[in-house]
Amino acid sequence: MGPVACIYTGKPLGIGDYVIEHFIPHQFVAHDLMWNLIPADQSFNSHKSDKLPSFETYFDSFYELQKTGLELVKTKNPKNKFLEDYLSVFPDLDMDKDTFADHIKPMLTIAHNNGFQYLN
Repeated sequence: MGPVACIYTGKPLGIGDYVIEHFIPHQFVAHDLMWNLIPADQSFNSHKSDKLPSFETYFDSFYELQKTGLELVKTKNPKNKFLEDYLSVFPDLDMDKDTFADHIKPMLTIAHNNGFQYLN
């Protein structure tokens, strides 16, 4: 596919030029499931730390990147164990945007209610 853009900075991310980022902070979700992981610009990831991304600002890009990744793995390697990570959100592995939003948005709210701050 070539480089993908960081959803936060728009910077193209090539091989070895990114870190794996938890959209919802690991400190809150306490897992490394694929539906919550994306490549990100390393300097931005350090700045983001355990802060929450704005749903309105970042969800669409996060969803598109997740959907592309899921479809790629389903097509190229349908027996890949990474697909199991999506089953708790998409039991049939059909990544519907509204279903994903209904999963992510409440988690951001709960994390914020538990003291996690939003990005500035």
